[in-house]
Amino acid sequence: MAKPNFQFQKRQKELDRKKKNEEKLQRKREKGLEQTDETPEQSVEEEETE
Repeated sequence: MAKPNFQFQKRQKELDRKKKNEEKLQRKREKGLEQTDETPEQSVEEEETE
């Protein structure tokens, strides 16, 4: 039976964790940009209708 390569498994797990965290941060940035973008547009539209 082959000996398991724990260093490889650990490295893969670390890479997966890092990738997941980067995706999470990217989603937070996009969500933050959408919120800041939507607020001024809504206020501009409200001012134009008045």
